[in-house]
Amino acid sequence: MKTNYKQYAIYLIRWQLSTPILAVALIVLASMNKLYATIIANLIGGLIFFWVDKFIFTTPLLKAQWEVQDNITCHDCNTTARGYRLIKTANYDKTRATPQFRCESCSHKKTQRLRQRGIDV
Repeated sequence: MKTNYKQYAIYLIRWQLSTPILAVALIVLASMNKLYATIIANLIGGLIFFWVDKFIFTTPLLKAQWEVQDNITCHDCNTTARGYRLIKTANYDKTRATPQFRCESCSHKKTQRLRQRGIDV
């Protein structure tokens, strides 16, 4: 699984948000044995943050959406090959545009140009 920087940043924010939740759990459990209180607090954190982490690492909202088709004519070099096109990412949306598929080589070049423009691919 490839992690992108946006997922990583959201995960780090989530990690910081877990601190006050676990602190509250430990305050409530303060009368217990410290080891047991820590184990219970971590179980509570796991019950909550498993779902948050699952969303962060599986949601298509945080990933670039690509379309791949076989036997296309490359928009740039006119060769017939497997074609790729970026449909949507955070600051790029071609969902309503006429599809422009590119062969693997031209797709890499286009991806580099998009990255130079600051588009998170």
